Amino acid sequence: MEEEGKLSISRSVSRSIGRSFSRAAGSWRMEDVFSAGGGASHDGRSSRHSMEDEEALRWAALEKLPTYNRLRTTIFKSYIPADQQEMANDTMLLDVRELDPHARQSFIDKIFKVAEEDNERFLRKFRDRVDKVGISLPTVEVRFKNLSVEADCHVGDRALPTLINAARNIGESLLGMVGISFTEKAKLRILKDASGIIKPGRMALLLGPPSSGKTTLLLALAGRLDPHLKLDGEITYNGHALNEFEPRRTSAYISQNDIHVGELTVKETLDFSARCQGVGSRLEMLTELARREKEAGIFPEAEVDLFMKATAIEGDQSSLITYYTLRILGLDVCRDTFVGDQMRRGISGGQKKRVTTGEMLVGPAKTLFMDEISTGLDSSTTFQIVKCLQQVVHLTESTIFMSLLQPAPETFDLFDDIILLSEGQIVYQGPRDNVVEFFESCGFKCPDRKGTADFLQEVTSKKDQEQYWVDRSRPYRYIPVSEFAQRFKHFHVGEKLSSELAVPYDKNQSHKAALVYKKFLVPKMELLKASWDKEWLLMKRNAFIYVFKSIQIVFIGFICTTLYLRTEMKHNNEVDGAIYVGALLNSLLINMFNGLAIFRSSL
Repeated sequence: MEEEGKLSISRSVSRSIGRSFSRAAGSWRMEDVFSAGGGASHDGRSSRHSMEDEEALRWAALEKLPTYNRLRTTIFKSYIPADQQEMANDTMLLDVRELDPHARQSFIDKIFKVAEEDNERFLRKFRDRVDKVGISLPTVEVRFKNLSVEADCHVGDRALPTLINAARNIGESLLGMVGISFTEKAKLRILKDASGIIKPGRMALLLGPPSSGKTTLLLALAGRLDPHLKLDGEITYNGHALNEFEPRRTSAYISQNDIHVGELTVKETLDFSARCQGVGSRLEMLTELARREKEAGIFPEAEVDLFMKATAIEGDQSSLITYYTLRILGLDVCRDTFVGDQMRRGISGGQKKRVTTGEMLVGPAKTLFMDEISTGLDSSTTFQIVKCLQQVVHLTESTIFMSLLQPAPETFDLFDDIILLSEGQIVYQGPRDNVVEFFESCGFKCPDRKGTADFLQEVTSKKDQEQYWVDRSRPYRYIPVSEFAQRFKHFHVGEKLSSELAVPYDKNQSHKAALVYKKFLVPKMELLKASWDKEWLLMKRNAFIYVFKSIQIVFIGFICTTLYLRTEMKHNNEVDGAIYVGALLNSLLINMFNGLAIFRSSL
């Protein structure tokens, strides 16, 4: 049925192109009759406009396809698989589902030769295509107001992770469900009345010394905070509370911990992540975009059209978005290398950190919370990644909130907004250009020899604050974090922030595709299929272990069944008891080691 469908599509496309050629030929003959220059003039126009005419004919044929086929067909003939060249010569169109891995990689190699420069150029083409027909991209504005997070902690010997303490904690938690409590716990405030706005289309950087609450803030905004922590305050996405939609599907949190399957390659890891996350609203946006372009008679650029259609296909085992992510993260050099773990050599630690970032970038979420993604990366690679993300934010109006540990000055200058967090309090939140001005108003100046990011993380520290004191004629006085927070409220940036938070976000302005209300973006059957494909791939790579263990178990099971061939025989209790105990011990050891081997191979 699939082959018949492809054949019918090919025939319909061929007929459409034939009619287009006939109309074009007729119009050319009429021009020859009424032109003053005769054939020479026609030859000149043909040489100048032959490429434009061929392009127009291809788009005319594409527009005649049914909607379902038009959204999966493009005219980019340069990357048709070799086995389809004969059909392509007749139709000049390509089903993006038929792109083989070599064609996908060839497309990325041609369009994104230099990741930083070509990525911006391509995104500008994408934005121009969307703006021509007046389609607004979905945006998400994240607000948090009076946000506080507390944790109940054991003190003294009860804080040690011993077996006895674990048992006591379980027992006390059961008694706590009925209102009975025996131990006193210390309350630890991680965040204290934090307020701010993460705006779309602006890169926001989260800075702060260690143990200042950066990870807790990112987890809280992403809706992934530990339920044992006490959360007070308000967090909204476009004016909607977290319980009104699915924040785990609307946003993506990139952890600073790298947890991967060591026996999968880098590309396979990103492909599996893309299949599990789906394509989101890409197909719906592409459908509306194609409809408006057809009504307006606008022909998009073939490169942008192919990319958008190839990344909007659901259920594709290897999407073009994976190749794109590999290129902008600099992972294309190790795409076929195993990720590796403690037992298998794989990619480096910095590359694993980029794989962790790529797992979320291949998804449809446009709201990203990134926690220390530069750990293990050199300054040049960090700059390249942040530069590409900045282009995505500015040209697609995404929302990215990122924490970095001591970013280089050139990386720091890529961000639009800065949020400085210290001791769980917001010290500054606003444009990057005004952050130095705020601390100068407090009496501290960043020296020329010092990077701004390092200055911001040290100026609130009691140990390092004195070296930045400006007026040496006056005695130095340590200014605590709480005083900085109060002074910021009276700073002009802080006053503007307070006025914006005082006005609630109008829910009617929220794009319909900005928030996700479904718990699963991908059908459960597709999730099961993706998981099965991954496990089957791992089983094939460890085929010897599975085959050997299966034969061993069948052989031992066959021997055990022979015990039932003789149901009556003489026995000696003293001798046979030792034999039975030995048989039980042997069976126990075999089952234990079989389980360990299979468990280890499945990790």
